[in-house]
Amino acid sequence: MTEKHDETEHLAQNWQQQLSGAFTCIDDLCGYLRLSKDQLPLSTAASQSFALRVPLSFAASMEKGNPQDPLLRQVLPVADELHLYPGFSDDPVGDLSAVAEIGVLHKYQGRVLLINTGSCAINCRYCFRRNFPYAQIQLGKQKQQAALDYIAADHSITEVILSGGDPLLLNDAQLGGLIQQINPIGHVQRIRIHSRLPIVLPARITDELVAILASSGKTIIMVVHCNHANELSPRVTTALKLLKSHGITVFNQAVLLSGVNDDAKILCQLSEQLFKHGVIPYYLHLLDKVRGAGHFEVGLTEALRLMQEVQTALPGYLVPKLVKEQAGAAYKRYAHDLL
Repeated sequence: MTEKHDETEHLAQNWQQQLSGAFTCIDDLCGYLRLSKDQLPLSTAASQSFALRVPLSFAASMEKGNPQDPLLRQVLPVADELHLYPGFSDDPVGDLSAVAEIGVLHKYQGRVLLINTGSCAINCRYCFRRNFPYAQIQLGKQKQQAALDYIAADHSITEVILSGGDPLLLNDAQLGGLIQQINPIGHVQRIRIHSRLPIVLPARITDELVAILASSGKTIIMVVHCNHANELSPRVTTALKLLKSHGITVFNQAVLLSGVNDDAKILCQLSEQLFKHGVIPYYLHLLDKVRGAGHFEVGLTEALRLMQEVQTALPGYLVPKLVKEQAGAAYKRYAHDLL
């Protein structure tokens, strides 16, 4: 059986089957990408600390034979992760101090975030929760009612954010049940879902899932996470179109990453391609200083210079807000206010 045939068969499977077949072994990923391990700054210790996990649907958008591929750089465990960069920590945005109930983060006025799961379809090496104690914090069946009671008791809460991990790793019954439990809380107007799955595992966006979201009594917002236009494969754009066709607002938040998208032309192309497929460029985050991700950092001065180029090249509605999340702050800070 040919490699192409194998790939076609894999991508025809349902999302759970594709997820179970994700790359978790660097040898397998290198073999698929036609790369020698000698071409890459790999670290076994880094992969033991934070495991490799890459769905084939994402790997299929990487350029084979290219050790500098920007998508590969996002997922490859490298020796730089072991370097101790000053100012980097396990909880860079103050999540732990914002825990109001098990599974509930209440940082900002008017909205709360539910940690629905600690699992992701892909392990992005720059993830700000890569060292998060999910086992102690995430919601489970026994803790979910307490979280819902907390939301119901606080009438200032108008938006509930489903996060993780990745909330779209909940199956349809779990996700639909949670939404049904939020629906009777009258002061909650919106449910926002933060997910990387529409980009890295687009098979998750099924007719059944979209029907569950569209039938909610609340306004549903999907915030996807795409860092580079090469991530927008035909499978991804089909999934985005399905969301949009059911009246779901779709935003994108990206992270500014050295060696991935720290180039004005790349950022412009990302915004153009997102908008072409109905996605509004929303945030471009400065790197959260999580231990293990220091090699991705782009300095503030350079980031502002890049954004000036982007603003010059694009209409304002295509320019994402360059922001920084700071522990204890009442809102995300605009980068130019940090000077």
